Amino acid sequence: MTMADLKTGEYAEITGYALGNAAYRAKLLALGVTRGTRVKIINVAPLGDPFEIAVRGYHLSLRRDEADIVKVRALAVDDVRKGSPE
Repeated sequence: MTMADLKTGEYAEITGYALGNAAYRAKLLALGVTRGTRVKIINVAPLGDPFEIAVRGYHLSLRRDEADIVKVRALAVDDVRKGSPE
């Protein structure tokens, strides 16, 4: 599953990245979008692009193709209660 598969209000944990543009992957890592980090989908634009996510205490906007690079594991409600990304 990738971040692009998530809906508004859902939480997920980053598990990795798709193969591809190493420079863009490095940019995501520099922004704190690293493995094990919890994120929340704050908003998705009406046409599905861009995504607004909460990660490490700030909001970040990603285009759909950028969000499609980030592999995630959807979190259950009990997992979210253990710690929120906001």
